[in-house]
Amino acid sequence: MSAAAQPRPSEPKYDYDLFVIGTGPGGEGAAMQAAKGGMKVGVAERYRQIGGGCTHWGTIPSKALRYAVTSTMKSLKNPVMRELGFSVAPTMEQLNRGTQTIIGRQVSMRQSFYDRNGVPIHRGQCRFVDEHSVSIDHGEPITAANFVISTGSRPYRPPGVDFSHPRIFDSDTILTMPEKPTSITVYGAGVIGTEYASMFRNLGIKVNLINTRSKLLEFLDDEIIDALSYHLRDQGVIIRHDEQMERIEGKDDGVILHLKSGKMLKTDVFLWANGRQGNTDDLGLENIPVEANKRGQVVVDEHFQTCVPSIYAVGDVIGIPSLASAAYTQGRSAGMHLLGQADGNLRLNDIPTGIYTSPEISSVGKTERELTDQCVPYEVGQAQFRSLARAQITGETTGMLKLLFHRETKEILGVHCFGANASEIIHIGQAIMNQPGLQNTIEYFIETTFNYPTMAEAYRVAALNGINRLF
Repeated sequence: MSAAAQPRPSEPKYDYDLFVIGTGPGGEGAAMQAAKGGMKVGVAERYRQIGGGCTHWGTIPSKALRYAVTSTMKSLKNPVMRELGFSVAPTMEQLNRGTQTIIGRQVSMRQSFYDRNGVPIHRGQCRFVDEHSVSIDHGEPITAANFVISTGSRPYRPPGVDFSHPRIFDSDTILTMPEKPTSITVYGAGVIGTEYASMFRNLGIKVNLINTRSKLLEFLDDEIIDALSYHLRDQGVIIRHDEQMERIEGKDDGVILHLKSGKMLKTDVFLWANGRQGNTDDLGLENIPVEANKRGQVVVDEHFQTCVPSIYAVGDVIGIPSLASAAYTQGRSAGMHLLGQADGNLRLNDIPTGIYTSPEISSVGKTERELTDQCVPYEVGQAQFRSLARAQITGETTGMLKLLFHRETKEILGVHCFGANASEIIHIGQAIMNQPGLQNTIEYFIETTFNYPTMAEAYRVAALNGINRLF
């Protein structure tokens, strides 16, 4: 047979094996996992830079600002600095100055992941045409065997609130606040609201924190909730529980919050921090069987598949836990399920909370309330940070580590931490909790030598405290 007569290789059925919509942590996790598994992968990003809300409006900029605030104020309160005559009031512009540099580094690093793995980035708004094709800004269709929706979320904006007013902000726009106010009302006492309330109080700003529920962060252990509430009030934050907004009135000299209880609060600025909305309203979902709920969130199964098996969804767009760390793991899980490498959700029942108030809060596993409801015979071991040499040296003595363990098997059931570096400290307990069988035991912390002085030593102190309660 001549060369001209030989059969030509068949054209691939689709442009990509996987097409990912969104380059936040969830999209990145899915794209990199699939690409390393040999799939041909493409991604779409509507923003001018990759990284998603995590990099540009949420996690990275807010935590960068938090670090700038805490480190600056700690330095200014140092007796040596005061003795030397340092007494300054940093502006918001100064505190935010390093944020763009950090964001730039994150974007550059993440761009290198896509470049190294040969994953092209299509710029523009991506919309579904049908179950196996999308268009970018209404261009020519791009086809794929599978899709991952990882479009993230944005602050929920209720009707009747004028977010164009220069004194009314949400969690995306608050970081652009030009000047430091003397007072602020934060409406919504979830994770974002409590983090910002804590941060602004550290700057000496008067803070009203309005909670629509009866407790702060009800998913946490009760003792941690009590500690947070006490510490915020001790710092001067005014907390009002069980309140609902009637209306918000923007003025030239401030913002008045009218509550349904009849109360009125006036502050220089107002931060709406009550709820998130999934970014699905301009995704072309009307062209496929996948639907979003009233908050724009997509329903998925344990493999992160939607009602269309070839279309997955991960990250904030599927709702709780709405954590960057969880989104990345969810993306990897979806990628591994596509590759046939995993038939589960990569231990997504083992996600630690990380709440960046001052001090931090982090927890993993069961709370006392849950164990009591389940009639599990547990015991408690505690270590107060004020008793640790490292905390005394650094001056960060506020906080505690709490271990919950089964009083018969000694199995660790939950770890809860409130204090400096809590989000780092928690991972030691998380690692031991996930050891197989009898290797998960509080005895590990009693028999292990910890560096001294360290914050990790709190595990030994808490373990001994708990064992001493047994009889």
